Amino acid sequence: MHRATAHDTRGARPVPPGLHLIATPIGAARDITLHALDLLAGADILVAEDTRSLRKLMEIHGISSKHRPVWAYHDHNGAAMRPRIISALEDGKSLVYASEAGTPLVADPGFQLARTVVEQGFALHSAPGPSAVLSALTLAGLPSDRFCFMGFAPAQAGARKQVLTEAAAIPATLIFYESPKRIHRFLTELCDIMGSDRKAALCREMTKKHQEVLRMTLGDMTSELADRTLKGEIALVVDRGVTATANADDLDRALTQALAQMTLKEAVAHVTAELGLPRRSVYQAALAKGKPQ
Repeated sequence: MHRATAHDTRGARPVPPGLHLIATPIGAARDITLHALDLLAGADILVAEDTRSLRKLMEIHGISSKHRPVWAYHDHNGAAMRPRIISALEDGKSLVYASEAGTPLVADPGFQLARTVVEQGFALHSAPGPSAVLSALTLAGLPSDRFCFMGFAPAQAGARKQVLTEAAAIPATLIFYESPKRIHRFLTELCDIMGSDRKAALCREMTKKHQEVLRMTLGDMTSELADRTLKGEIALVVDRGVTATANADDLDRALTQALAQMTLKEAVAHVTAELGLPRRSVYQAALAKGKPQ
């Protein structure tokens, strides 16, 4: 993070009681909003997924904790910390919760905390700001009228295949998070399940000095990155598939006619163009009919 201009906290504004969710920078420290800085300067208690990251961010912007409590809240201590946070809310305190980076509740442990606060009848506020999901969507150059955030795919191969197979049929632009260590395997799996010709954009190091965006098909991206070692968090945006307009009977009828006159490869190409269906779906249906290749 680059050092930013100090935020004047001498006259910190009073923060209303309740839990305030603030978005923190995903890259450049200056991406934080003035509203979030005001909340950090004035809240009674500060809660963070990573207290070290929050303290560093506050130091960059010239904000002191002023002897206020700074509590850690993450996946491993959530069950123990929620009663403590609720108790502070019962006492009329104002609390700020900050993700390590980005917007709380998006691939972040804050969801259960926010739900508990709402269930207990306390005020929940949100100060919008940086989000890797929306930043990647705006950089991708892919349709943004309908999108679906998929988060991190499951670690288990079987569960991951099921999730990606289901995702392939969603009529929306897809946004995945993935680590640099697993991105090569992930791209290969996407090609196998969604087809190598589907468009995609890989966004990494967003808002940082070495930000990079690759826009190409999944197949080309897999080849492009085969010999590269990537660094930084990755958001992968994948275009929606071709919307199917033909039903199963239409597909079966068209394949029967085409396979009677053509090779399997020719029939698949012909029916794909004729019905506007994904080539992979047509190919699998052709194989099921038993036509020799």
